[in-house]
Amino acid sequence: MKYTYINKKWIVACSVLTLLFSCKKTLDINVDPNNPAIESATPEVLFPAGVLSTAGMIGGQLAAVGGIWAQYYTQSSNSSQFRDIDAYNITNTTEQVNLPYEELFAGALADYNLAIKKSKERKDNRYLLMNTVMKAYTYQVLVDLYDQVPYTEAFQGQANLQPKFDEGKFIYTSLIAEIDSALSNDYRSTAFTTSQSKTDFLFGTYGFDDEMDYWEKFANTLKLKMYLRMVNADAAAAEAGIRALYAANAPFLDIDAGVAIFEDVPNRSNPFYEYNIRRLNTTTNIRASVTLSSYLVENDDPRAVSFFGTANPSAMHQGDYAATLAQQPTYGNASVFVQSATDPVHFISKAESHFMQAEALVRYFAGAGADVQYNAGLSAAFAQAGLTDADIPATYAYPAAGTPAAKLTAILTQKWVSFVSGSHQLEGFFEQNRTGIPAISPVYSTAATYVPGQFVYGKNGITGGQFPKRFPFPDYEKSRNNNTPAEVPITTKVWWAK
Repeated sequence: MKYTYINKKWIVACSVLTLLFSCKKTLDINVDPNNPAIESATPEVLFPAGVLSTAGMIGGQLAAVGGIWAQYYTQSSNSSQFRDIDAYNITNTTEQVNLPYEELFAGALADYNLAIKKSKERKDNRYLLMNTVMKAYTYQVLVDLYDQVPYTEAFQGQANLQPKFDEGKFIYTSLIAEIDSALSNDYRSTAFTTSQSKTDFLFGTYGFDDEMDYWEKFANTLKLKMYLRMVNADAAAAEAGIRALYAANAPFLDIDAGVAIFEDVPNRSNPFYEYNIRRLNTTTNIRASVTLSSYLVENDDPRAVSFFGTANPSAMHQGDYAATLAQQPTYGNASVFVQSATDPVHFISKAESHFMQAEALVRYFAGAGADVQYNAGLSAAFAQAGLTDADIPATYAYPAAGTPAAKLTAILTQKWVSFVSGSHQLEGFFEQNRTGIPAISPVYSTAATYVPGQFVYGKNGITGGQFPKRFPFPDYEKSRNNNTPAEVPITTKVWWAK
């Protein structure tokens, strides 16, 4: 288990788990009790450590990058913390490129990998499935960011300190096979003890009697997500995979899958809040972007209050942080993105699950039932913001008489908005990268012809009008591994991108 930055806060929690599951009355005097060997850890300890490592990075620093690149918010003109991100000035030495890669590999994935080994040794199919799903989810995010990462030769320790990088498509296919293998086992025959349920930060906190049913749903929904990511790169495989899920009547998530145990206490709060507000000692680093706020205002969407504290946000144009107050006098009081220390970190939200099902039904089943899933997605998305179905604007009605393209635009636009909640912003960047929705505006958002909600190229972008599509290979890996691929511009698409 490796803890860096945000995740250090969870050492206490995992120490408690260690006491619950690993301590003996008599200790070996040759073993430092404060630094037990990682090989002695149990799945009960490794799994929650891995989950918090995943949540800490994806729901922390990567949420900041994702939210700016998905144009939910933009860098304040009064500060400079995220200017490089807003200018697409990301290099292989940038903290947001290196730290997540290091933590997700050396922390989360190392924990899941060892826990899978331990689960197989003791024939515990429950923790085998849980760790396999979280491994696949974490790997999928890394592939979506870097395109290629070590997979087949990873985690061999001293036997291979320079693992090769595998192609993203191969990793996706391999991860789906791992999930299928874990699903083929009997993971329901043995019930969790109360203490074991406490190690499941995703579903154990609900007190379900059928906790593993939700892991099956998470596994299927993750597969659906990965197949949808493949629609542009391997249409046949994507369709075959999705049709197989529906032919098997695979159950999908109907609740949020994520971590919702954060407290309003230093070092125990939501990782994005901890990173952006508590540690930087300011509440105004990121302000409302015209891209999102104009769309919300155009549609009288009450979620503007939840996201920015007001029904009519004063917003900044994306990437326009260098403007002076003389040039843009409203920027000094532009609406701040609302964050809470107790916000959850979503891996796959209930809203996302329904929107993915709606998309699949439009693409492969002539749209039958897509309206039901779309409406369920809207309900869940508004519930995330503390609202009800009565608050959903009439303009968001499902376009039942529209073309498949119009239906997909409605589904994917609402999906994009839904990612603002739950430190889920990175998915907004991925999905626009995959689908091209919201569309890219031919004019900047200051133009009279600008269409609310369309993406604009950041005012101070350095990539010649091209949007970022990926992260560069991190210096953390490049300096250690001669098999790191040659550097490519961040405007180079990943394997599945539109």
